[in-house]
Amino acid sequence: MDLIQTFATLISLAALFSYINHRFIKLPTTIGLLVISLLLSLALIGLGKFGFPLESYAQVMLKEIDFNKALMQGMLSALLFAGALHVSLEDLKKQKWIVAILASIGMLSSTVMVGFASYYVFALFGLDIPFIYCLLFGSLISPTDPIAVLGILKHLGAPKTLETKIAGESLFNDGFAVVVFIVLLGIAAGGGDDPVSISSVMLLFLQEAVGGVGFGLIAGYVVFRMLASIDNYQVEILLTLGLVFGGYALASALHISGPIFVVVAGLLIGNRGRQHGMSDRTREHLDNFWELIDEILNAVLFVLIGLEVLILTFDLNYLYAGLVMIPVTLLARFISVGVPVSLMKLRKTFTPNVIRILTWGGLRGGISIALALTLPAGEAREALIVVTYVIVIFSIIVQGLTVGKLIKPE
Repeated sequence: MDLIQTFATLISLAALFSYINHRFIKLPTTIGLLVISLLLSLALIGLGKFGFPLESYAQVMLKEIDFNKALMQGMLSALLFAGALHVSLEDLKKQKWIVAILASIGMLSSTVMVGFASYYVFALFGLDIPFIYCLLFGSLISPTDPIAVLGILKHLGAPKTLETKIAGESLFNDGFAVVVFIVLLGIAAGGGDDPVSISSVMLLFLQEAVGGVGFGLIAGYVVFRMLASIDNYQVEILLTLGLVFGGYALASALHISGPIFVVVAGLLIGNRGRQHGMSDRTREHLDNFWELIDEILNAVLFVLIGLEVLILTFDLNYLYAGLVMIPVTLLARFISVGVPVSLMKLRKTFTPNVIRILTWGGLRGGISIALALTLPAGEAREALIVVTYVIVIFSIIVQGLTVGKLIKPE
């Protein structure tokens, strides 16, 4: 298959699965697509046992797709922008400290806790995973995935303050997680010609995070001024597309955080741009356009996640380790959320059950899988991909389907 045929196949599957889910299953779209894709993958594996080679054809298609590039360098920019576009900057400012703490210190503390715990869990199942790779696993599984979280939040009647906390943390913590992952990956690879030091880590953080914020503000403001100078919704939508994809590509070339850049730019366009740079007609068309883009890319992404099971290396020890790591990662999430929120409760009122909601609602998704796929080849990589996959599937399906029960008022 070439690229066009592969994309056509994924779009067709996403359309068919969306119809089946909407018509018969009636789950939230992202969860329904994932469940149907998983069932299809398991069916293909079963048919392969009886001599039908359909599984091998699907594997050929999936192996031609670089999941990491497809998500991190393709879909992620548009999905993050679409999510940030509808987050109120005023609401985010009111929650800035808790969002900032959860997206940075909370994520880092979870990385350390999961890293230490996984080292012993993996050893329990006879998996020889070096400690630095366990920390790498902690860094890729700790951030909540904005794509999964925002997809689920659309179907829940969460209080606005709670929605802002969850969405704000999810939009920002993946950028911080990527920086931590890059640093740990450099250590795992031996540091290369430039050994990793505290100063180099701080410099990388400043370059990635602060650079991403600065570039997002500059590029977002330039596009805002361009939007304000015209009233033609076709051109204005094209300007936002150029900002998202062109800006993200330039951010990557400049070695600054593309995810942080596009979130900041999205917040600026979604707030100041919507209020002062667009007519009512443009605003309506822009919202409809990015909502459609968000739905299409989400559908393709979750179908792809469900089909990826076809190319995993199955080993029962990997599976058992993944199942044990589910409560471990949840406990780490509970502690990393519970400690700062409990301290802030002394001076501020929070939504009832906020710690439980933030813990159970901190979904893992495609970003964790994409980062796992960048690990160097070897037994550690194969094991960590399967463990990551098990946790992500549990998170999206089980947590995603039940978090609403915690949010709904009693």
